[in-house]
Amino acid sequence: MWRSSCNRKTLVVQCGDSLSLVKQGDKESMTFVVALQFLGLLSAACCKYMPFMIVDQQMVVNDLPVTLVSLLADQSWNVVAETVELPDLEEDMGVLLGLANSINALYRAGELETVIKIKNLIISWFSELKMFEGKYFVRSHLRFPSSRLVVFAPKTKCCSFFLDMIRRLSIYLPTLFQSFSNSTFTNETLPFSSSSSSSTLITLHDSHSKRTLSPFYNLLPPTQNPNNVVNLISSILKHKSSHLFLLQSNEIKGILPQLGPHEISRVLLRCQSDHSSALTFFNWVKNDLNITPTLQNYCVILHVLAWSRVFSQAMELLAELIQMVEVEGVCASSNEGIYENLVGCTEDCNWNPVIFDMLVKAYVKGGMVEKGLETFRRNIETCLIPNVIACNCLLSGLSRFNYITQCWEVYEEMGRLGVHRNAYTFNIMTHVLCKDGDTDKVTGFLEKMEEEGFEPDLVTYNTLVNSYCKKRRLEDAFYLYKIMYVRGVMPNLITYTTLMNGLCEEGKVKEAHQLFHQMVHRGIDPDIVSYNTLVCGYSRQGEMQMCRSILYEMIGNRICPDSITCRVIVDGYARDGKLLSALNTVEELKRFRIKIPEEVYDYLVVALCKEGKPFAARSFLHRISQDGYTPKMNTYNKLVESLCEFNNVEEALILKSDMENKSMKVNAAAYRAVIICLCRVKRTVEAEVLLEEIIGSDMLPDVEISRALIKGYCEENKVDKAVSLLKLFAKEFQVYDTESYNAVVKVFCDVGNVTELMEVEDKLQKVGYVPNKLTCRYVIHGLQKAMELDDEILNHSLSWDNFET
Repeated sequence: MWRSSCNRKTLVVQCGDSLSLVKQGDKESMTFVVALQFLGLLSAACCKYMPFMIVDQQMVVNDLPVTLVSLLADQSWNVVAETVELPDLEEDMGVLLGLANSINALYRAGELETVIKIKNLIISWFSELKMFEGKYFVRSHLRFPSSRLVVFAPKTKCCSFFLDMIRRLSIYLPTLFQSFSNSTFTNETLPFSSSSSSSTLITLHDSHSKRTLSPFYNLLPPTQNPNNVVNLISSILKHKSSHLFLLQSNEIKGILPQLGPHEISRVLLRCQSDHSSALTFFNWVKNDLNITPTLQNYCVILHVLAWSRVFSQAMELLAELIQMVEVEGVCASSNEGIYENLVGCTEDCNWNPVIFDMLVKAYVKGGMVEKGLETFRRNIETCLIPNVIACNCLLSGLSRFNYITQCWEVYEEMGRLGVHRNAYTFNIMTHVLCKDGDTDKVTGFLEKMEEEGFEPDLVTYNTLVNSYCKKRRLEDAFYLYKIMYVRGVMPNLITYTTLMNGLCEEGKVKEAHQLFHQMVHRGIDPDIVSYNTLVCGYSRQGEMQMCRSILYEMIGNRICPDSITCRVIVDGYARDGKLLSALNTVEELKRFRIKIPEEVYDYLVVALCKEGKPFAARSFLHRISQDGYTPKMNTYNKLVESLCEFNNVEEALILKSDMENKSMKVNAAAYRAVIICLCRVKRTVEAEVLLEEIIGSDMLPDVEISRALIKGYCEENKVDKAVSLLKLFAKEFQVYDTESYNAVVKVFCDVGNVTELMEVEDKLQKVGYVPNKLTCRYVIHGLQKAMELDDEILNHSLSWDNFET
């Protein structure tokens, strides 16, 4: 076949056959090797002569057979080169297009040496362009991650084709960067004009590359050459059974520091056809090497997974990326976001448009419906038509967050784009209409829905029934209930439960119970929600005996009461002042081995405290604590307060100690209650110790604490301590309690110690205390008391003098 005359048709067939052999990857076959050589030869011809082909086809036709043989000095290529004849290249641009793509096939087959030969030919080609500058070519800057090289592009619209081929080589062959940057064909060595207004700029999309490494690294063994890190990892990943072990081997540890964001992307690009290896490598980088992948790294792996149709894992990574970028600010770029990077990466790797629909869904599931809507709009601007699943997901999210106007915008856009709306779409929009409070428009919408071939289904009717019940339009709700039977749509548990709830809200609990029995007779088994609906209805009417009866019926039907059931029954008994019945009900449920929710226990303890039964609450708490129950912090604090109200300060202090042992914080109200109680039972010194605890806990003492302590010291005749506390509260906490001030004044006045009283009053008024009417009364009373004492002393002195006389 190789020696036959290669006319245009034969060339196309040969190229197609060769690409098929390369994709099959049977490296044991000699035919595979020959195919690779043939593709390499034709690719080299394409790379070298593409610009000339565009501007002067005849020159290529005349020059190609000779030039190929002379350029390909490698003897292994000569046999192939001599057997190839290309006499008919005129107008055969389609063949050249196919040849450009063969470079990609060679790379994926792992034939790096062949691609390197092509690269070398491209470099040799640069020196031959200077004679054509100005006439056929314009100067262009080919920009690589670590250097910028002046090259020449054809003056024609077809030049983008040639430039795309160069870029394709640059992406798939990392060593091409170094060859370009080390080439002698730079600004200094090319004697041409320095600028052109029509120059073309090629920009590779990887902006995270590392600096170019020294060429002397190539003298090191492969496993120690930093330039070889991508090739080594890619080679290891081909051994699927042991690549995790090999990645963790000591052989490559020395060059792993050279694994930067750019190298990570290159490895992922090489694994496009093997998503499992790509994902293994990505997770290894992230988890084992503790390297945070860049936004571009994430986008490449997302494209790889979407292209391989591994949508579940792609969705997980999308959610992870959104959390990092939008919430935590990790991987965020000031210029480009997730969408821009996903679009940018499409030029470098295979991609599936569904990834952009998945981005919409990921935003919505993450609660970022505004971002989801923005992505939806950008997809349309980019001519990416969304699928109906993504649209429905967006509609559901917009409805959930009450973006009613935007829901209709997306709905209308679906029709304009030709997205086939399904039953889910119409049900979502029916819910939107009901949520918007415009149930009158529902009829028109349902008619339009039927015109498009969709019959209202069970979800549609349940949505409408629920809307009518919420608006207290029970007649309309039951009318729809009957229409469902007429149209052959059987009501389900949700339908009946919704109607029962509507009846209970209207106080028609008996009718709701009758509907419940109808549902059971029609073969629909009730669930916890339907039972709770009846329990709530009877509880609101105070019919606790019926609640109890329904509770036993639930247990008999092996439906375990939940926290709502228990809370409603307990709350109903408490509301009727029957806490004992509530406690007995809880004990009965425990005998049935039904787990009582902890919030019900907390509720009962607090309810007993509010009823003034702290000792019963303490006993109940002790009993349920043996079952592993741990009260909440607020429950403990409430019980401490209640015990102190009945002067049971010892029990309160024990509870306080239990809280501290469990690392629970005693709140200000509990501290206040204990301090007041201690002062009331004449243990003011202990109360002052608790004051120091409050200050040490960064809590501020209030007026009630000040009043309790000062009155306590006054009742114990420790006036000096009381005065000292008055000054402390005034200076440190700006608490000026006139009642506490008057308590101190009263102590001095009761004993008639006016002299000390005046001194103390002067000191206290200087720190901010102001006397009131009661203070004046106490002072007047003190003066009278002092005068009485003086009279008594005088009379006693006179009596003693008379006696002596």
